[in-house]
Amino acid sequence: MSDPIDAVVDAVVSTVPDVRGGLANRRSYESGANPSGDRQLAADVYADELLEDRLLGVDAVAGYASEERESIVRTEGRYYVAADPLDGSSNLKSNNAMGTVFGVYDEPLPTSGRDLLASGFVLYGPITTMVLARGGTVTESVIDADGTRRTVTEDLTLPEDPTVYGFGGRVPQWRDAFAGYVSAVEAELKLRYSGAMIGDVNQVLTYGGIFGYPGLRDRPEGKLRLCFEGHPIAHVVETAGGASSNGERSLLDLTPERLHERTPLFVGNDEYIDRLEAALG
Repeated sequence: MSDPIDAVVDAVVSTVPDVRGGLANRRSYESGANPSGDRQLAADVYADELLEDRLLGVDAVAGYASEERESIVRTEGRYYVAADPLDGSSNLKSNNAMGTVFGVYDEPLPTSGRDLLASGFVLYGPITTMVLARGGTVTESVIDADGTRRTVTEDLTLPEDPTVYGFGGRVPQWRDAFAGYVSAVEAELKLRYSGAMIGDVNQVLTYGGIFGYPGLRDRPEGKLRLCFEGHPIAHVVETAGGASSNGERSLLDLTPERLHERTPLFVGNDEYIDRLEAALG
């Protein structure tokens, strides 16, 4: 009997050549917005529809939710998948990095990050890669144009000597405590910020450091969605030996009240997350 989590991951992988191949002709904005109020590109909708079709074709999947749709699409099964079908899609116009984020939960959404069984992301960079956290291990694979997945790193962990940092949000909207923390960090690490969370998180996984999108003066809840981005990315980074936080505690300990609830998000090496929480506390 095949492993149902493997089947979910394979379904995500099967969308990768189609998503990547369809980007060039889907750079225009749709007339509407997603449930979080963000403008939708044709590529966002296309990637979302592909994931819905492939994931709901897996017998073990009980429901599919994404930041591009208001509610969960339910069927028969056991596991629930939450996804950001095309993270960083605003980078499409300028031809910069984008990705797909997903989490496989053992409980109906919205739920705690501790209910994640697996999580991962696909990065559409110069090459296409997938980082997957499952069973206490993070693996990195290359996905070829024909959809073949080849493991290149079997036990991915954060480097112990951090190198890079990146923080989102307009600087004038940063709160004083966070701005003070950044002043210390920028004297120690190199700035790497792409405007796509997946690209920036992958930099941290590769070189060590910290990435975050804080609560802002005009948006204290932050920008990123807990179910679709916060939980899965926190699960990947913590499984790789790092830490996550909303500024107070691990993102995995948070249980959202609403499917599209937002959160401040920070992930990286333990030292920098500990210092962040001390600075914001």
